Amino acid sequence: MIRLGVIFGGKSGEHEVSLMSATSVLKAIDRNKYTPVMIGIDREGNWKLYEGDVDHIEDGSWEKTAVPLPVDDLKKTAEIFLPIVHGTYSEDGTLQGLLEMLDIPYAGCGVLASAAAMDKLIAKSLFKQEGLPGCRYTGVIMSQFREEDVPKIAEAVGGYPCFVKPANMGSSVGVSKASDEKELLDAIWEAGKFDRRLIVEEGLNIREVETAVIGNDEPIVSVAGEITPSAEFYDYTAKYFDGGQSKLTVPANIPEETAEKIRDYAKRAYKALDCAGFARVDFFVEKDTGEVYINEINTIPGFTKFSMFPVLFGASGIAYPELIERIVDYGYERYNIKNSR
Repeated sequence: MIRLGVIFGGKSGEHEVSLMSATSVLKAIDRNKYTPVMIGIDREGNWKLYEGDVDHIEDGSWEKTAVPLPVDDLKKTAEIFLPIVHGTYSEDGTLQGLLEMLDIPYAGCGVLASAAAMDKLIAKSLFKQEGLPGCRYTGVIMSQFREEDVPKIAEAVGGYPCFVKPANMGSSVGVSKASDEKELLDAIWEAGKFDRRLIVEEGLNIREVETAVIGNDEPIVSVAGEITPSAEFYDYTAKYFDGGQSKLTVPANIPEETAEKIRDYAKRAYKALDCAGFARVDFFVEKDTGEVYINEINTIPGFTKFSMFPVLFGASGIAYPELIERIVDYGYERYNIKNSR
């Protein structure tokens, strides 16, 4: 049996989401093939080994019985690791860099892809270089931002409405929609609580369509799925705390030509950022014109029971336990190739 270390928690604002995702993954793991090793990171960044009931992870009570785990001992606990952590200090390449330094096999994207995908400004620049269509956007550096800049920022993205996001956050944390100058100013200050760099994007009349990808050099792309959010847009609450009221339509009710275009764009974007293992690629489909725009790549997508990633591959013929197994195998493949040179 393979000792599979599942890493969850973390210092980011998406700590709770990670606990939810990891709980789902741990319940789905094939116990005939893997012995799960539960490794949590608390909000202060302390690593802990947890050996209790899986159900206590999601409510946070796992910390009461977990014991400190020196980072130097990580390699002794498991044979390969599956990071199920979201946001800064985890999904952004920092955790992957630590595992690389410790010469520990892990599943998922490496340092470069994780860092590039997490930074929305960098990712959009790389997508543009690859020739992938995207909506209008502009960057804001908070140390240089002045209130009188607001009209110019709005003009750069075509006016209102527009969306403001931290450049380095996920799960729609800190995201706001602005319909006028005051709302844009408030949205910038709000997003600025989470990052020193922001991205402002034009607001289009869109449908939100996503696809999932697994693999290394020869990625496999799932069917496309559409999200109809329970809120005005697919914000943090709608994603994880609306009790499943946001509607997932899989496969998406879009023309086959559009679906194929999305799958092609997803594969190209995955390769452009040198992704590995697994990721979810998000798109906008303009309601009036049918035009497709790439939005972002999530290198550690949500794995909760409401999450699109496992649902998309389930509809593509790969069940949850097999999906995890493939992702782990891709991690081994990547590690072995890198260390056989």
